[in-house]
Amino acid sequence: MTGNNPEDIKRAVLSRYSRHAQRRLAALEETGASSCCGAPQPAVDEASSCSCCGETDALADANVTQALYSADELRDLPEDVLTSLGCGNPTAIAGLNEGESVLDLGSGGGLDCFLSAQKVGPKGRVVGLDMSADMIQLARRNAGRISAENVRFRLGEMEDMPFADASFDVIISNCVINLSPDKDAVFHETLRVLKPGGRLRASDIVFAREPTEQERSDLASWTACIAGALTEADYASKLRAAGFEDVRLEPKEGTAPDSNLFSAYISATKRR
Repeated sequence: MTGNNPEDIKRAVLSRYSRHAQRRLAALEETGASSCCGAPQPAVDEASSCSCCGETDALADANVTQALYSADELRDLPEDVLTSLGCGNPTAIAGLNEGESVLDLGSGGGLDCFLSAQKVGPKGRVVGLDMSADMIQLARRNAGRISAENVRFRLGEMEDMPFADASFDVIISNCVINLSPDKDAVFHETLRVLKPGGRLRASDIVFAREPTEQERSDLASWTACIAGALTEADYASKLRAAGFEDVRLEPKEGTAPDSNLFSAYISATKRR
């Protein structure tokens, strides 16, 4: 699929998102708020155009979050935990019920976990899985801010999940599966840790056409959620090959129909 070594891809992805978490943590520690203005300017890497009082990480996160989630969903959460790097809102399609157990793949700062926790209630549980120790630290800091007692965060990779078989009713993910160089492993692990009848509800980037080898081989494009995206047909085929049923991919509302890439909502179910 790509000329890049899978481990190189993982390291590049880990580096980019760990730096993002480090900047957010530094800004929060300095100011105790969601803005870094007045704090030392965070380091800027080649994949970011952030500056302290311009398009900061916090401001960029807020803009993304407000575009993906309704004001009603966010009204009970403090402003400084509203961190999203996603391309959709998987909690809106998950159909979560009280008492259910939920796993979020690539949980980042924890926003989708916190929204899920509100829906499953105190008798339910939510676990966020992320490969970045810095993201786990950020998510745990955010959980402490809102006293999210039914939410836990675990360090680990979605290609080899640190959970027992049939542990969860629902698995969600927000623009993260495309980052994996081994989607087959992700889908097999997802099926394994879901309970019979469990469901996958994800938001992800999808190619509307077959990407070129040059597009696939761009490492920076991998970390930007582009080069690793699957076509709609490949996405559905891999889910079915893993053993999922009722596989559906639907373009997110507002996606340009002639775009080479689009955000899609992905639904699939494990056989009972």
